[in-house]
Amino acid sequence: MSQISARLPDRLVKGLDAAATTLKRSRAEIIRQAVERYLEDFDDLAVAVERLRDPADPVLEWDQVKRELLAKD
Repeated sequence: MSQISARLPDRLVKGLDAAATTLKRSRAEIIRQAVERYLEDFDDLAVAVERLRDPADPVLEWDQVKRELLAKD
């Protein structure tokens, strides 16, 4: 496992310490989990942007989708 250093504003460190105390976890555990979640979201966003840029992937119009969904009720 690698170790990194980062500088954080005092307000983030206070929030980090509060979360660590509440969750009874170390700062490192909170940071690791936060980075993991951020990267998962980043990957999901990258896939979404890639799909939006794909001209072969159809773009649905919200009003049309809404009409079709409401017609099924």
